[in-house]
Amino acid sequence: MMADRDPDRGVAGGPARHVPVLLPEVLATLAPRDGGIYVDGTFGAGGYTRAILDAAECTVLALDRDPQAREAGAALVAAYAPRLILRAGCFSQLDDHVAAAGLTRVDGVALDIGVSSMQLDEAGRGFSFMEDGPLDMRMDPQGGASAADVVNALPVQELARVIRVLGEEKRAGAIARAIVRARDTAAITRTSALAEVVSAALGGRRGERKHPATRTFQALRIYVNRELDELAGGLNAAERVLCAGGRLVVVAFHSLEDRMVKRFIAAASGKTGGTSRHQPLPEEGEAPTFKELHRGGLAPGQGEVDANPRARSARLRACERTLAPARGIAATVLGVPELAPLPEARAGGWQ
Repeated sequence: MMADRDPDRGVAGGPARHVPVLLPEVLATLAPRDGGIYVDGTFGAGGYTRAILDAAECTVLALDRDPQAREAGAALVAAYAPRLILRAGCFSQLDDHVAAAGLTRVDGVALDIGVSSMQLDEAGRGFSFMEDGPLDMRMDPQGGASAADVVNALPVQELARVIRVLGEEKRAGAIARAIVRARDTAAITRTSALAEVVSAALGGRRGERKHPATRTFQALRIYVNRELDELAGGLNAAERVLCAGGRLVVVAFHSLEDRMVKRFIAAASGKTGGTSRHQPLPEEGEAPTFKELHRGGLAPGQGEVDANPRARSARLRACERTLAPARGIAATVLGVPELAPLPEARAGGWQ
């Protein structure tokens, strides 16, 4: 997912094979127990799910919107039947999936935010510029607009804002103008074509370790998959489903997501320092819905980073549910930016 994960992989993140990041810390924080019910909102290759199921005689409801991840997870479902339930869906709707599965309480929720290594490694998914592939980037290949729809249809000012805000790219305007000039000649449909346009706009590698297109690809992926909206929805859904004493554990890899998680925990635990400037003061008598765990978050040790470069920028934040009723934290308070709506998916694609 993130620009800081491993720039040499040719996208924002990931090593050659998926390795669960901060796994011992995630398990220690969740503290799975016999009879417990846990939600893995980002199943991926099933690393967290398998570890939770091995740690206790518990049940895991796992979610993933990627059909390939669910297909690959079928063997894990069979191996742990009936304790593993794997469903298609987004973690922003995890409370709906909990209800649909007939579960009455949840003792823990784990979220690993971003794109998986398996998605990066397959050129046909269009997440990486290291190998040429269709410019897609959708976590659910059947759903909505692709990155090609975005770069070929979004007005230049809106495109620049997406790249600037979600990619934290200072030269977003120059990149957006270069994309529009290129698409006026021919539609941009391949990852290599977009990478070339961005590189030319920025004058090559500029002596940096990161490829010039890293931030642009990151921005498009986050935008196409509405990842910040998903995260805001998932945090609030976790607040609704967790029982008292239940724990929410989130591993993020980029400052955008980490700031959102930090703001959510601060607001839900009754703190105001460090939250968004849009954060309203808590109402008098309003009880905190969470208690912060691991103040400041946990980062991987050097040994894990050496063994798995993907872990380099990871940050684990966690909190424990109180008895107070859920109240929800607005997406704007968490820092979700207002961006142009996604364009319509072009029937038949771009030629």
